Amino acid sequence: MKRVSAMIVFYTLCTLVVIVWMIPLMVAFFTAFKTMDEIFMLRNFWSAPTKWSAENFKTAWIEGRMQRYFVNTFIVTVSSVAATLFLSSLSAFALAWYNFRMRNLILIIFVAGMLIPFQMLLIPVYRFSVVTGLYDSLLGVILFHISFQIGFCTFFLRNFMVTVPKSLFEAAKIDGANAFTIYSRVIMPLVKPAIAALFILEFTWIWNDYLWSLILLQSDAKKTVTIGLTALQGQWISSWNIIAAGALLAAVVPVTVFLIFQRYFIEGLTIGSVKG
Repeated sequence: MKRVSAMIVFYTLCTLVVIVWMIPLMVAFFTAFKTMDEIFMLRNFWSAPTKWSAENFKTAWIEGRMQRYFVNTFIVTVSSVAATLFLSSLSAFALAWYNFRMRNLILIIFVAGMLIPFQMLLIPVYRFSVVTGLYDSLLGVILFHISFQIGFCTFFLRNFMVTVPKSLFEAAKIDGANAFTIYSRVIMPLVKPAIAALFILEFTWIWNDYLWSLILLQSDAKKTVTIGLTALQGQWISSWNIIAAGALLAAVVPVTVFLIFQRYFIEGLTIGSVKG
């Protein structure tokens, strides 16, 4: 009976947390389908619209230039995630399976880089991007995302790679496989769940990035979704329905990616937690 009571309390609290968390999302969802007349007349933000209309999404997408911002964000996110995962998997492979001088020092440098607050680097990064000609370019944003994310990804993947049995690595070497063959055909397939989990995290973080896009981008044609939402708020400051529609559009992509890869995400986070 105590166990049943504890389970009831646990699931009740979880349900309440989910409801509280969903309230702002539902308000934004209903607001995005309402007209401004209905919003100001009813003043009931949590009620469903009397007449559903997708016109606000069309306005945010075309007049708010969200379509251009989506393309920019997609280019930045996909390029940054792909390059970060590839480079960090190579460095993690070297740190996990090869003994060389200063290996531990390099790992410490990777971990130490994760501890530096990004806010301390705003001015140096800005001045460096101006001097090198990377300012106000998508390439500059991509390169800085790669440089700042590669430390965490290397640390994350290295911890997964060291759990792979060493006998597999040695057997591949005895069979004559070179380093890249062992990396691509032995190690990477075994850490695929970790790669998937890291892919979801990195995709979400970079897609929702606001800080570096704000610092490194100036032209409206090169803005990302998060910066575009700020411009949307300035242009339609009193049009809450259009702003809500734009925010929902910006959230569609990372939510979709998470729903598609959630099985691999959970598997990647729990791998190695149970032995035998």
